[in-house]
Amino acid sequence: MGNTEIYYYIIAGGILLFILMVGIVLFITQYRKRKLLHIKETEMLNEKHTAELLTTQLEMQTQTMQYIGREIHDNVGQKLTLASLYTQQLAYENKAPQVNDTIENISNIINESLAELRQLSKSLTDDTIANTDTSTLIQQECDKANDVKKCHVSFRSNIKTLALPYQSKSILVRIVQEFLQNSMKHSNCKNILVSLNGNDTILQLHLQDDGQGFDTATVTGKGIGLSNMKKRTELIGGTYSLDSLPGKGTQLNIEIPLTQHQ
Repeated sequence: MGNTEIYYYIIAGGILLFILMVGIVLFITQYRKRKLLHIKETEMLNEKHTAELLTTQLEMQTQTMQYIGREIHDNVGQKLTLASLYTQQLAYENKAPQVNDTIENISNIINESLAELRQLSKSLTDDTIANTDTSTLIQQECDKANDVKKCHVSFRSNIKTLALPYQSKSILVRIVQEFLQNSMKHSNCKNILVSLNGNDTILQLHLQDDGQGFDTATVTGKGIGLSNMKKRTELIGGTYSLDSLPGKGTQLNIEIPLTQHQ
């Protein structure tokens, strides 16, 4: 074997080694791409699954409340009404005047309980959210917070009418409720600002208090409530931004694209 042949063998071996190395690099690159794609697809499936679970949970919660409301009205309410009639009849037929006061007290307790149950039944089966525009719903929540007289809640909105589906309106109302309750309970604030603004493409909900604030990196007791607000926002395709520092108050910004809600 001559030097030329050896030279050719060395070149061929080098080329084969190079091709092998390139093949290995390509294989590893493709493997990593497929792995990243698989991870991304898994995350998307998990997010979709979580959203479906939350949607189902909300629907079941609404159906359960409506069922309980109907049961209170149709079953418990009817029995209390019958008990009230019995006490009235007993008082009418009573031959011992000394127990009339007791019978009247029992009747009053039954009637008060009946009124409270009717109010509860109405609140559980009420279609207020479905039949009321978003601005009015949030204004009502601010009014309720002001009735507590613990701090002053202001509401501003440049939106007069906005057609949102029930789920989106319900979630926005729950977020406002959660923020107001957290601020009044934990922040020692004097003022809370709630603003709702939007145009044809995006809806912005801004909530801010002037309370003591907190370190978002070390959230403990409020964690579940904050996590729920974030999950609810993501459920309707929105973005969630919370800013707070000790002594600087707390701000929450929610943005929802309107194109997917139309």
